[in-house]
This record gives sequence, C-alpha cells and structure tokens, in this order.
Amino acid sequence: MEHMVREAVRYLGYGKHEADEKTFQLIRECFEELERIAKKRIVYRIFDLCMAEDGCIEIGRMHIESKGLLRNLSGCEKVILLGATLGVEVDLAMKRYSYTDMAKMVVLQACAAAQLEEYVDECQKKLGEEMEKEGYFLRPRFSPGYGDFSILHQKEILAMADTARRIGLTMTDGSMLTPTKSVTALIGLGRENENCHIGGCEACDKTDCTYRR
Repeated sequence: MEHMVREAVRYLGYGKHEADEKTFQLIRECFEELERIAKKRIVYRIFDLCMAEDGCIEIGRMHIESKGLLRNLSGCEKVILLGATLGVEVDLAMKRYSYTDMAKMVVLQACAAAQLEEYVDECQKKLGEEMEKEGYFLRPRFSPGYGDFSILHQKEILAMADTARRIGLTMTDGSMLTPTKSVTALIGLGRENENCHIGGCEACDKTDCTYRR
C-alpha cells in the first residue's frame, strides 16, 4: 500500500514537494474505494516473434516499425500480448466525482493509475515465474504510444488478445482504451536472463544496457 501511495503522490505531480496530510487522507480514502469497486482483470496470449531483414517486427499479422521496441525485443523468440483493466466501475466513479467533487476525482484518477500499475506488476511477476519453468525470461513491458511505438497498434493488440470478449476492454476511434484505467503491452520472451527491472528502464540504474529504451 505504501508503494502505491507514493506512486499516487507522484502522479499528482508533487515531485519532491511533500503532500499535506489532507491530501494523504484523500489518497487513503480513494484507495479504500478502489478496493471496493475495482474489478481487476488481465488477459494475455503468447505469439512467435519474427524480426524481418528490413527491421520490421512481425507478430502474427501485426507489422511494427519501432526502433525502441526493436531494441527491447532484441534476442527474444516469443512475445506476450496483454491487456489489463480496473473495470468500468472506476470510470463511473471518476465521472460521478467530476460533477460533485473535482479534487477527489483528480486524486482517484491518480490512485487508479497507481493501482493498475501495481496490479500489472504483480501479474507480470507471476507470469515471469511460470515462464522461467519453460526456460524463458521476461523483458520489461512496452506499451503502444511509448516512444516511436505507434498507438495505432492498440487496435491490433486488443484484437489479437481478444480483450473485448474476455475482459471487456475495447477502444475509441481515437485509439484510447475504455475503460480508461486499462493498459495494453508487449513483453518479450528470451532465453537469456537479462535481470530486467520489472518497473522498466525508468526504474533501472543500468544505463549501459543494450535493451534500454
């Protein structure tokens, strides 16, 4: 919980400036509400990975041009496509507070982002333990919209992971996920253990890593 509280404070933009007790109390209230209303769900599928000679990444019928993702997946044989969500109930709560309590809506949004990140980290850790039994190690997850990995691939990932049917995760015409507190990502599977930080490159101090994005 303390980790999520710190993350929520960061999402709220306090940085090094300490949040006051009133803010911390509101954060705790929002996390308590999320525990009651969030319907956390995740789905994933594993695909073979092919690196074309022209540098294009091929996953099933999906063709991706991204230098950042190419570095991240270097040396991988397979890739996990995943989608995760906190559910529509969180969206409804944020919409309700946007009319009645804007401050709480902003804090709830930050807390939901922190909870989603924590949930996916936990799932990724368990998935990593399972894949190690098969001789594979996970790279940090990489989501559409990050760096030069186009957000337009969001639609293909949702379709390939069958997220609409399995967890109710869809997207708008503008490639935004709905429910909004959701995420899609790719996770490379390689035979070499690179000891990648689960939090990704931003949380890792190994600045000379070949796979750093």
